[in-house]
Amino acid sequence: QVQLVETGGGLVQAGGSLRLSCAASGRTFYDYAMGWFRQAPGKEREFVAAINWSGGVTDYADSVKGRFTISREEDKNTAYLQMNALELEDTAVYYCAASTSRDPRSRQNEYNYWGQGTQVTVSS
Repeated sequence: QVQLVETGGGLVQAGGSLRLSCAASGRTFYDYAMGWFRQAPGKEREFVAAINWSGGVTDYADSVKGRFTISREEDKNTAYLQMNALELEDTAVYYCAASTSRDPRSRQNEYNYWGQGTQVTVSS
């Protein structure tokens, strides 16, 4: 069992930056690939970014490439999502997830554990 807790959400102006953190506990962190997803009001949850178990392979949705960076720190059991050049369309609840696949995955059904989500609101 893995518990995931996201922090770092908030209100930011368009063009600004936020860094989300996802703290994991319960099992060995490096056994899992980590992913970030988001759900905007009235929309389905969508893939944002993923990173493999070692941190050496990443994957991004086209909408965030070049603006968002996913990373992980094994000694802190934490994954991060650095979000730069935020746009109004990035407003959503952001969720982190852990997958036993160890490779980065973009489909929600490939993730075994989920956090509770953190709200990101981008204002004009």
